[in-house]
Amino acid sequence: MIYSVFLWRKGFRKDDHVNYLLLLAAFGLHTIAMFQRGFSLNQCPVNNLYEATTFLLWALVVAYLVIGLLPRLKFLGAFASPVLFAIGVFALMPALDPPRGPQPEFSGALTSLHAATISLAYGAFGLGAVAAGMFLTQQHDLKFHKLRAVLSLLPPIQRLEIVASRLVLAGLVLFTIGLEAGGHLPRPEGVSYWQDSKVVWSILMWLVYLALLVLHRVFPQSSRRFASGVIGAFAFLLLTFWGTNLLSTLHHP
Repeated sequence: MIYSVFLWRKGFRKDDHVNYLLLLAAFGLHTIAMFQRGFSLNQCPVNNLYEATTFLLWALVVAYLVIGLLPRLKFLGAFASPVLFAIGVFALMPALDPPRGPQPEFSGALTSLHAATISLAYGAFGLGAVAAGMFLTQQHDLKFHKLRAVLSLLPPIQRLEIVASRLVLAGLVLFTIGLEAGGHLPRPEGVSYWQDSKVVWSILMWLVYLALLVLHRVFPQSSRRFASGVIGAFAFLLLTFWGTNLLSTLHHP
């Protein structure tokens, strides 16, 4: 994150790989930590808010590392690093990782599919918000004829708009798969899947992202509104994720 601040101050006029390699190293350590916790529990570590948050962070970095292989998109990491750092610090709050209590009844490969696709969907939505932020930055610099926009190595705003929309679309597809898989998981007797608070919230987020994509296709001239909407939707996701997870009967039987 600190190195990203220097990239911002330089105006992204120097194409280096330090930021990418730092996130790659962090990803390796993060993956080891998740495996160690998973082996200690003998199950996928997504049973409380700390574990769900770290899984979300892991998915965000996976998505970035793949997209960052494209030279013109490497600087996504400079926008993503502050977000990742802030969420990571929040995840370390002791209240998010209480002593082990009753375990969820979910088990098996279907659980892993549900957790992985939902987390990767969050990752795609997060990187979509990052690309949208880059789009707004470039648009602002071009609008005010800043030299930084000419010398910058950031991708053109047209490409950033396409990247943001495709990331949202990929996230929506993964989100759909994850929600459908969750509907087939075993659950406590008398608990309705589609009436659970977390599921209702997930459907709301699904509708929000679908509406953003549809409106962007119908009104292609509203690129700035689309970018702002993607950023706002992800901010709302981050602010409400933990509360709905705590209220969920399925995730906290």
